[in-house]
Amino acid sequence: MTDTIPLPPEGDSLILAQYAERAYLEYAMSVVKGRALPDVGDGQKPVQRRILFAMKEMGLAANAKPVKSARVVGEILGKYHPHGDSSAYEAMVRMAQDFTLRYPLIDGIGNFGSRDGDGPAAMRYTEARLTPIAELLLSELHQGTVDFVPNYDGAFEEPVSLPARLPMVLLNGASGIAVGMATEIPPHNLGEVTQAAVALLKKPYLQTADLMEYIPAPDFAGGGHIITPHKDLLALYETGKGSVRVRARYEVEKLARGQWRVIVSELPPNTNAAKILAEIEEQTNPKPKAGKKQLNQDQLNTKKLMLDLIERVRDESDGEHPVRLVFEPKSSRIEPENFVNTLMAQTGLEGNVPVNLVMMGNDKRPAQKNLKTILQEWLDYRVATLTRRLAHRLAQVEKRIHILEGRMIVFLHIDEVIRVIRESDEPKPDLMAAFGLSDVQAEDILEIRLRQLARLEGFKLEKELNDLREEQGSLKNLLADESEKKKLMVKEMQADAKQFGDERRTLVQAAERAALTHTTADEPVTLILSQKGWIRSRAGHGLDLAQTAFKEGDALQQVLESRSVQPLIVLDTLGRSYTVDTAAIPGGRGDGVPLASLIELQAGARVLCILSGQPENHYLLANSGGYGFIAKLEDMASRVKAGKVLMTLDKGEEVLMPVRVYQSALINPDCRVIAASAGKRLLAFPLAEMKIMAKGRGLQLMSLAEGDTLALTEITDAAEYTAEIAGKRGGTSRERLRVADIDGKRGRKGRLLDLSGSLKGIRGTGQPENGEA
Repeated sequence: MTDTIPLPPEGDSLILAQYAERAYLEYAMSVVKGRALPDVGDGQKPVQRRILFAMKEMGLAANAKPVKSARVVGEILGKYHPHGDSSAYEAMVRMAQDFTLRYPLIDGIGNFGSRDGDGPAAMRYTEARLTPIAELLLSELHQGTVDFVPNYDGAFEEPVSLPARLPMVLLNGASGIAVGMATEIPPHNLGEVTQAAVALLKKPYLQTADLMEYIPAPDFAGGGHIITPHKDLLALYETGKGSVRVRARYEVEKLARGQWRVIVSELPPNTNAAKILAEIEEQTNPKPKAGKKQLNQDQLNTKKLMLDLIERVRDESDGEHPVRLVFEPKSSRIEPENFVNTLMAQTGLEGNVPVNLVMMGNDKRPAQKNLKTILQEWLDYRVATLTRRLAHRLAQVEKRIHILEGRMIVFLHIDEVIRVIRESDEPKPDLMAAFGLSDVQAEDILEIRLRQLARLEGFKLEKELNDLREEQGSLKNLLADESEKKKLMVKEMQADAKQFGDERRTLVQAAERAALTHTTADEPVTLILSQKGWIRSRAGHGLDLAQTAFKEGDALQQVLESRSVQPLIVLDTLGRSYTVDTAAIPGGRGDGVPLASLIELQAGARVLCILSGQPENHYLLANSGGYGFIAKLEDMASRVKAGKVLMTLDKGEEVLMPVRVYQSALINPDCRVIAASAGKRLLAFPLAEMKIMAKGRGLQLMSLAEGDTLALTEITDAAEYTAEIAGKRGGTSRERLRVADIDGKRGRKGRLLDLSGSLKGIRGTGQPENGEA
């Protein structure tokens, strides 16, 4: 806890807002320092540090007999951590879970929970002791490496931090929420982190990008597959904040007769098999949302998609296989890649893992740190603990040498020492005066046993003294020479890595994130548009629509064959385009729905036509003012219900029916655009003179006389065409004409034809009518 807020002198006042602000900051810093954030030195939060220290003091080493967890929790609460028992036990459980911590520090015996989210047994049923790797934190604890402070009631002492021999803050990571800040540090591989720390110790100028040659990415306890690109990982480690995209690891298992199934063996962190199964159940058997009586269209589409995809899914996880999820497809004809991609996109088999490298630094201030800063601060911490360990050992060696030097004097003058002791009333000061001994040496001589004065003990004494003097010289050399000290650090780190290191569990390989290109089954559908703007769909292509009924006064306007996954483009007469989800159009035998209910048709406009197909399909768009351009179908799509402006019009102009431009026409130099005006003028010009545009007014197709308008367009590579002419009495006649007679350049007036009636249509024989790519 921080110091309490001083009260103002008697008679003075303190503004309540200032008092509240200071009090809140005190509370915030208390939570940050005392509970939520790990320390860069030992990587532990206070409660974790106290658990490890208490178990160390109880003698619960890796080779000791485990004791009841309740006893450990009682020791922690009674001596070091005056909080609720649940907080201590939950932290203790987490430190024992091999699916949570990359390197568990506690060996838990009994039910300590499962990766499926099952809770642990009560602490009276479980037992615990330390794991061997906990020695990395505790082995140097009583070697003068760290400071000790009084516990909450002053009855005992506890360490401020633990003398970690490796950067545990990266090895096991941490997760916590403080006040105004949070931390989310992923785990890493011990061998990789050690190599990076050694490299930085030898070459302090290395940057984060260089260190990532050793630490490419996090290494999660449950494995998985990191698909985040290297540049994003680099940005994450340079800033200390970001996210990692992780997906499950799987294999496609081949079965007899061409059958197959997908086996998932590793899951991303923060998910489990039970969660995956629950997500699939929710999608295949959805419930209406709150306040609704029936499923919405998205739920129906997702349900159909998943039911058409998955035949069966089951959890076969057991002791031998911690994770084993089996997915069987509806049909073996489904592509395994598409099957897995859909599962990844629809469930937690792929997801983001947040990363926020916030921790307490060596300056005891919370901060967000990058990879180099974390490793550098830990190296500084390790240099300090190693220096203190060497100094502590040197003091012990020198103290022992001092005592042994006194004993050597006794050994060499044994008879005289005995005489002084026998004849003296106060032997201690007499010994000190007679042989020049110190108080410590004299006290030791008076305490030794007679058997230690034997000749054989003298040889042992001399050997021990020589060994200690040699160690003393080595320790002094290490303390005086920084390069030698660094060599010792490297040697110890490499030894620890060899003893406790293991292979990387998480695969690091960049890949595209799973995404659904559509959320419904890909099926052929036929769309039916009536003259009054009602639209419906029917399953299949090539349908007989002769018996299709319409509302009274309505009739058929357009029939379009499409697919359920292709968006529907709606064009109006005033130049706007709209997009409708084809799967959202009702089917069955009903009249459908008004198209105006699916889009926000602009005032004064009518539905001209509907289009659908591949995004790269081209169409010739023209308006009655004589202008036009070629547009791709994907450029007509709109994200909003009100659509977007596709063709710019002048007052009084309208959009003409679009004409499909096939790929064969685009590369055919003989292809011509035929433009016809209401005034019976026709012009043919090369299609190559047209421009492909995303939107706009376009180029002038035909120069029109005042009062004349462009009536229709056609594309053909035929030498002749057929003009349909409306007769005065309602009949239709056809006249065969030559393209060469009206050929010219774009923007000309064209040739005036002597027709007996108004021009109704043009048909060439070179333009494919349907289906050509």
